[in-house]
Amino acid sequence: MSKDIGGDFSELNEDARGIWDANAEWWDDRIGDGNAFQCELIEPATERLLGVKHGEVLLDIGCGAGRFARRMAELGGHVVAFDFSKQFIERAKERTPADMKNVEYHVIDATDKEQVLGLGVNSFDGAVASMALMDIASIEPLMSALREMLKPGARFVFSVMHPCFQTAEITKFMEEVEADGRVTLRSGVKVTKYLTPTAWKGLGIIGQPEEQYYFHRPLSVLFGACFREGFVMDGMEEPAFKEKSDNERVLQWRNMPEIPPALVGRMRLLQG
Repeated sequence: MSKDIGGDFSELNEDARGIWDANAEWWDDRIGDGNAFQCELIEPATERLLGVKHGEVLLDIGCGAGRFARRMAELGGHVVAFDFSKQFIERAKERTPADMKNVEYHVIDATDKEQVLGLGVNSFDGAVASMALMDIASIEPLMSALREMLKPGARFVFSVMHPCFQTAEITKFMEEVEADGRVTLRSGVKVTKYLTPTAWKGLGIIGQPEEQYYFHRPLSVLFGACFREGFVMDGMEEPAFKEKSDNERVLQWRNMPEIPPALVGRMRLLQG
């Protein structure tokens, strides 16, 4: 399904919550300790752009089972983390060591501005949404809340599946190329639809109990939601796998080193 009203899919929010509650424990059992996508692409870029300083108060949006929240706490931040899935928050609490006192978890819906604001106004030095915005049915209430929650000059770092290369209508391909007397393999992505905000269901991990919603927003919609609230972009990375798979005949992102499967951006709230 698709809509043309700026990427707002609020009517699917409760359905999305139910899906994540159903998937949470299975998902955490499978990748709670990290996978290649997190460890090689998302987390290093996020840490570079965020630059946690000791004693900072940081907000973790859509924290899941709390993996990155705990990492920010290890780096010296006081972390306030939330997710709309009760099951994920229960897992996050179970995974957090008893002596880690500088991280707290809440069950809060990111599409409900008043709920989010309840965590504190003008209180945060930074915020993170790690691979979460494409899972949130409506991001405008969150951006509006962040404008009030972040201190002037604070940064907001987010990561998403790259909107240009991971949409509902892409085709991955592999082809043999003959040149200079040699035959080599070349993998890539064909994109047939990008500009229209689209909600679609897919598998984040093969075998998960239920397909999850992905809320595709082109860059103009994604960035625009931030710009309208007074954020400016002052940092961005497009991480891609540096080393190919041992088997180049496997059609996967690792064998496309020139195509970034993710985008990590840093927005900063203007002084004023």
